Amino acid sequence: MLDILAIISPIFLLIGLGFAAVRWGWFASAGLLPLGSFVIRFSLPALLFNALSRRSFAEVLNLRYLAAYAAGSLVALAGGLAWAMLVKRERLTAGAITAMGMCCANSAFVGFPVALQVVGPEASVALALTMMVENLLMIPLCLALADTGADQAHNFGRALGRALAGLPRNPIIVAIALGFAFAMLQWHLPAPLGKSIDLLAGAAAAVSLFYVGGMLAGLSLRSMAADAVAVSAGKLALHPLGVAAALWLFGPVQQGLSASALLMAGGPMLGVYAIFGQKHGQQQRCAARMLVATVASFFSLVAVIGLLHGAAWVG
Repeated sequence: MLDILAIISPIFLLIGLGFAAVRWGWFASAGLLPLGSFVIRFSLPALLFNALSRRSFAEVLNLRYLAAYAAGSLVALAGGLAWAMLVKRERLTAGAITAMGMCCANSAFVGFPVALQVVGPEASVALALTMMVENLLMIPLCLALADTGADQAHNFGRALGRALAGLPRNPIIVAIALGFAFAMLQWHLPAPLGKSIDLLAGAAAAVSLFYVGGMLAGLSLRSMAADAVAVSAGKLALHPLGVAAALWLFGPVQQGLSASALLMAGGPMLGVYAIFGQKHGQQQRCAARMLVATVASFFSLVAVIGLLHGAAWVG
């Protein structure tokens, strides 16, 4: 148990530092937006490019991992939709935003830093594959469902196509595509450029955790605690269980990648969840859910790490 706490504590200490810095005025909350943009547009793409370009193409294009993570995430999406629309009697738009909270993980800002501590460099490959599933399938699917529910005149296929159309401008997708190209062709960057990308990539984990803590400082539960707890429970339990079942079904997948998949799925919902919810008036509920899930993820991730140790998937 002490070994597990030694792994997870630094992650949440950095989140706590970001929270304290914003709450006590050491860091302006207005600075969080450019900080997050730095990670999404520069640091994280550099990390993903490095993770893919410096390995063989066969090693990084792991179709079993992609299929398993996608299937597990779709299970969580279906569970979220069913709970929202059949139990809570929400309409499709609100149900799609609820389902997004259960099936789209904060893999970049929380899952990856934890997996990096537990698994090591192999977590970078898992992050790239996970973000392919999230950016190419799960996020566009959830957004298309929400848009279709908001306007019955919306055609689902057209809404999905519109969500996918912006992907070529996404720095993360561009970095993944370039990384795969370099891996397939066995290209190498000139040393000065490679070292610059290394410096950018090295900032991703620490800055991501600080950003998450700063974001939490401005959130409030208000009257939405019950809803936030329910959606958070779905995210922290249903999503990793779905991924675990899919890994068993589609496996075998290397233990390091499998462990990373479970750690990423076992984290809270994606960091821009409230921004996606804002378009449909769901930002307050999304922010409350994110607050509860991020705090509770300390315990869920400790549990996942303990199970991985027990299964001898990690040392």
